[in-house]
Amino acid sequence: MSKKILTAAVAAGSMVLGFSGAAQAKSPVPGKPGTQNIVEIAAGNPDFSTLVELVTAAGLAETLSGDGPFTVFAPTNEAFAAVPAATLEQLSADPTGALADVLKLHVIDSKVLAADAATLAGTCVDTLGGKVKIEQSGDSLTIGGATITSTDIEGTNGVIHVIDGVITAPSTDC
Repeated sequence: MSKKILTAAVAAGSMVLGFSGAAQAKSPVPGKPGTQNIVEIAAGNPDFSTLVELVTAAGLAETLSGDGPFTVFAPTNEAFAAVPAATLEQLSADPTGALADVLKLHVIDSKVLAADAATLAGTCVDTLGGKVKIEQSGDSLTIGGATITSTDIEGTNGVIHVIDGVITAPSTDC
């Protein structure tokens, strides 16, 4: 995937609606999932256009559209923009290898709501890509060093938590 395609996708995504798209996908009844799966929710939210493009390129969209349940810690476009361009280009050059490995660090193969995630602070969780540490500092909860900024966007096959960074490697202290 070229840098031009990635840049075009980010630019196109920023011209659509705001982050409210994910909030609208939330179920109006707490504890009840919305009507879309995780990939559909992300695809309908312009703040996740980079994530959706990379998940599709890595061949993970079909899996994450499946039955689940999954928990996805979803980096925003802004989070991906903070990753050095050379790193994104290197990952994109190997979509089903290195890129898929990084994206799998953002997925747990069970449904973990925010209240449950908070009880895991100080521990490591098994993601599809390896162990990642969850930590709490004051009111902030982080996973793999990325702060969780929005929680419990429920879909038919799991839940999305928004994070402000990209997890690029398993935690070394697990």
